[in-house]
Parts: sequence; C-alpha cells; structure tokens
Amino acid sequence: MTRLPTPIRRDNPFGADVTELRPGFASPTMNRLVVISNRVPLPSNGPRAGGLAVALDGLMEKRGGLWFGWSGTVSPTAAQDGVTVSRTGGVDYATTDLTAEEHDRYYNGFSNAVLWPLLHSMPDLIQYDRTDAQIYRDVNARLAREVQGLIGPDDLVWVHDYHLLPLPAALRASGVSNPIGFFLHIPFCAPDVLESVPDMGELLTGLLASDLIGFQTDTDMSNFAASAVQFAGATRLPGNTLQVQGRRVLLGVFPVEIDAHEFAAQAEANARKLPVVRLKQSLPGQTLVLGLDRLDPTKGLVQRISGLRRLLETQPQWKRRMTLLQVAAISRKEVGSYRNLKAALDRESGSLNADFGEPDWLPLRMISHGVDRATAAGFMRTARVGLVTPLRDGMNLVAKEFVAAQNPNDPGVLILSRFAGAAQQLDAALLVNPHDTDAMAEAMATAMTMKLGERRERWQSLWGAIEYRTPVAWGRLFLASLLRGAVRGRLELVSDDQQMMANAG
Repeated sequence: MTRLPTPIRRDNPFGADVTELRPGFASPTMNRLVVISNRVPLPSNGPRAGGLAVALDGLMEKRGGLWFGWSGTVSPTAAQDGVTVSRTGGVDYATTDLTAEEHDRYYNGFSNAVLWPLLHSMPDLIQYDRTDAQIYRDVNARLAREVQGLIGPDDLVWVHDYHLLPLPAALRASGVSNPIGFFLHIPFCAPDVLESVPDMGELLTGLLASDLIGFQTDTDMSNFAASAVQFAGATRLPGNTLQVQGRRVLLGVFPVEIDAHEFAAQAEANARKLPVVRLKQSLPGQTLVLGLDRLDPTKGLVQRISGLRRLLETQPQWKRRMTLLQVAAISRKEVGSYRNLKAALDRESGSLNADFGEPDWLPLRMISHGVDRATAAGFMRTARVGLVTPLRDGMNLVAKEFVAAQNPNDPGVLILSRFAGAAQQLDAALLVNPHDTDAMAEAMATAMTMKLGERRERWQSLWGAIEYRTPVAWGRLFLASLLRGAVRGRLELVSDDQQMMANAG
C-alpha cells in the first residue's frame, strides 16, 4: 500500500501499446480506464454490495485500471493525508479520506439530504443548507486535484453518480483534457422539480464539462436535456447532443445490467444452503413474498405494508397462507428522513402484526439488517413472489436479480413498480403503481394464485430481456460511446473553427 502525499502526473503504462484512432485517443479496449465514484469498493472490505459495485466489478476485473474515490474512513487530517493506492489483480484502488465535516455536509448533507430526494422527484424531503452546498463543491474540487496526477494522457475517465456532479468541470480546471464520461445511476427529475434547489444551473454546467453523459432511461435523459437548456444555457442539437459554451456533449441511455447466468447459478447453489433451508422450514404450507431493499424513502416500503394490510382486510383467506419477508437494511442513519422512515416502518409493521397476527403466525417479518448477496440469491430462488415497488428508481437491479434467480420450471412472479427504470425492460412483470393500495393488494393475490403456465410464459419473456446482457458489455458500450463522442466533439470543434476562419477570410 502506498501513500501519495501530493499526486504527481505519470505516464499511462499502457500508452505504448495502444492503437491510435487519432492523436490522444485509442481503442476503448486498450485505453486504461479510470473510474471515479464516491466510494471505492475495496476488496479488503469483503463482498461488494450496491448497484454501482455490481455493475462495475466485472468490467474492472476484466480490463484493469484505476478506481478512485472515498475510502470510507473519516479522518481529521484527510485533506493533508493525500491518496492511498493499493493493487489487487489488475486494478489499482486509490482512496482518500473525508473529514468529519466533509462527511456530514458533502455526503449526508448535500448529496443525500438534497440531491437524492431532488433527483428522485421527492422535493418535500429536501433539507437544503447553503454551507452543505459549498462544501459539496469544495470536496469535488479536492477530489479532482488528488486524482489529476494519477490520470495518464491516454486514459478514459468515467465518473459515477450524483455525489460528483461538479467533478467533470473540476477535472477540466485541473488540466485534465482526457475524454470524460459521466453516468447517473439514479433518476433525473423534471426541470420544474430541479429548480426547488438553488444554483442547480451551476452544477449542471459543471456536469456538462463531460464528453458523454449517460442515463438509465429515456425519461431521465429527456429531463436532463430540458434542464440543461433551461438552467445551463445549453442548445439541443440532433442526435441526443447538447452544445454549451462552444462544446458538444453527447447524451445516451445505458440501462445497467447484471450477469444473469452467474446470478442464476449462485441462486440455485444457495437455495440448498442452511439459511435458506431454515427459512423454508419456518414457513410450512405458506407462500413466501419477498422484498429486498435498503431502508430508503424512495423504495415504497410504507406503501408495501399498506398493500399487505389491504390484502388481509379484503381477502382474509390469506391469513396463515402467506408471509412477507421484508429486508430493509438500515442506511444513512445520520439523515433525518431516514430516521423518520425507520420510525414509521417500525410503527406500521408492529401495527400490522398486532392486528392480523396469531401466536404461531405473523404476516410480516421485518428485518432491518442486510443479508449477504449469496443468501439473498437463495431467498429469491425460494420466493413465490418478488416485490420490487419503489416510488422512483433509476434502474433497480434487484428486479433483474429476482428474474435470474428463478427456477425456470417453477418460476416465481415479479411485482414491479412502473416507476422503476427496470420496468421499461421487464414489462412482462406485474406492473403496479405503488401509491395505489388496492392495486398492490390485487397484484399480490394475482401473483400468489397465478397458474404455472402463465408464470413460465412471463418468466421466459423476462429472462429474454436480461439473458444476453452483462455488466461488462454495458461498460464496453458506454466506453465505446465515450470515445466516439470525444473524438466527434473534437473533430466538430475543429471543423467549426475552420469554418469561422474561412468566413473571416
């Protein structure tokens, strides 16, 4: 492990091997990849969880590169300590610490108490503070300075998610001229919602220093484009392109994927492991309905409990015949809206079990700690119904994982919110509006009574939507688009400059 007190620019070690498309750029399979995210999933911390880690792990393992971001450590000397670099396989993991104030204001404050609810179109949960906003920008500027010296001249830079909206501009200000791609893993709200937060135009301008900006869905891309025009002075051009401050920025839709075959094998293997066997033994003669989420206001957990209550009120025959196992792993405990949600879930789940439970049966098992990914896969294989009903979600890989986990001969049924990005691909699921309590109850009843033939037919359609897609292919598509976008943008700028000179002549 190496501590770098002051980052120093060094040449790309792969630079001599690349096949140039034009000066400064190479084939996307040859350029070194530099991934920048809020948190770096260090191998020493054990199995990775979360959509970003799931999406990028395979790509990084196959092609190598550098992964830079926060270490997860809070230190009073973070700003002076520099960057720690360790290597596992072909990947260099470069991490930096945060101070307590940075963690509180950049991460808990502006990122998760402002941008997260804002971009999920939940402005009533925003807790804006001007100092939080400034420290958010300051941390992004520090991250840019620290990573700048680790970026070689031929590297492709890929920035991830809402914590780092100003980072592309900060990198440019630090002298980085490499192709920069940005991918937003969560939704992007409509312009009228975006203006709930002051100075969002400044953050959009910073993001528009990228060459390519990727989104999960067409709606997210359209919302961003409209917001960039309204608040950042951008002009829309044909081909999902924006022009801003004399630059062209390409927009694209790149739905995040899972390795369906790998997850299917993991689910089949873990369905025979002790935690899953114990779960089955605890549910004699009952149908298992499963929810696997972080405890988060966007996940629709309170609405899910309301749907179960309505089911038991209107169809009491389901008493003792079904159980909802809801894993709601606690996260972001320092954010007020998350603490309020935990209290609401405790209240609603306790009330439901008190009203409908029996000494030997409870309709709801609520667990506030996470389960490892292997056990979760086994649970999915066992469940007859998967509940994935967020109020808003960028993609939601749990929906795809539930499909992959099923036994093709006796598959379960996916109930999916139409407000999850995955609904555009997984339209053979039972699509619901999680705000409609009666529809939630009806969907659960329909799923639990669905005949085998229809279950197989729906599952085959769902499987077909994910079978041949992988995170590695997703990443390669994004990087190829980034390289094309960067080259095209520079060529078009050269052409524009030549035209201006010709006109002047």
